[in-house]
Order: sequence, then structure tokens, then C-alpha cells
Amino acid sequence: MAYWLVKSEPDECGIDDFAAKPDDTIPWDGVRNYQARNFLAKMAPGDEVFLYHSSCKQIGVAGVIRVVLAAYPDPLQFDPDSSYYDARSSPEKPRWQAVDMQFVEKFRGVVPLQTLKSQPELSELPLVRRGARLSVMPVSDSEWRHILSLAARQ
Repeated sequence: MAYWLVKSEPDECGIDDFAAKPDDTIPWDGVRNYQARNFLAKMAPGDEVFLYHSSCKQIGVAGVIRVVLAAYPDPLQFDPDSSYYDARSSPEKPRWQAVDMQFVEKFRGVVPLQTLKSQPELSELPLVRRGARLSVMPVSDSEWRHILSLAARQ
């Protein structure tokens, strides 16, 4: 099993969307960065994922979701009515991936970005590095455990 972190604006897809339908899956689609897409392609069922809320009042890690369906061609890339449409993509040669995820846990409070940045144990996490803007990134075992311990203190 691997660990990941994904970013989303909570009004687009946040931990409350997952918590509202804990038995349902939600597609993680619309990723339009090649490195983030490559990370999505490496996700496997059972991998656990921190859901990070960005561009909102309480920025930080809000909870845990789990990959339930490995990467498949993102259907939004083929939909001309979607803002994620890619005219250079075709069903024969898709450019973008999606995965399906499901709710695991909502933290009592968001683990704020400032708290994450202040932790020496997280200094290698791409999220806290200057200039890092990826929406999907790997998390090491030790980083995963440390963030969980921070969440338990919320």
C-alpha cells in the first residue's frame, strides 16, 4: 500500500462530499498536470490518501480517503462541454487519468498548512516546499504517520 496527498477546493470536492456518501465512490478527475497525472497512474486500490483543502478559509489536511479503482482514462477529457475537455485527447490515445476514491475519515479539525510547514519531519514533503504546486503527490510512510499524529491532536 502507498500513501498520497491530493488537493482540492472544498467547494468543488472536499472531505464533506466524501463523508456525506461514505459507501459511494467519487471520481478524482480533472487533473491537468503531467506529473500529477503520472502519480494518479501509480495509485492502486487500497492506497490511502490525505485530502487537502486549498483556496479556502481553513487550508490544510481535512481527512483520509482511499483509492478503490485504479487509474482509467478521465472521461472529462472527451466531453466538449467540460472545462477539462482536451481536444488533443482521444479514446485511443487518452492523455489524462482519473481514479475512484471513497471516504475513510474526517479529522476533528483541519491540520493547517502552517503546522505542516513547522514540522521538521515533513521538510521533504512536496506540499511544504517553496514553489511546489502539485495537486497529487506521494507521502512517505513516516510522513503519513506524522500527519496522522498531528490530526489526532486537533
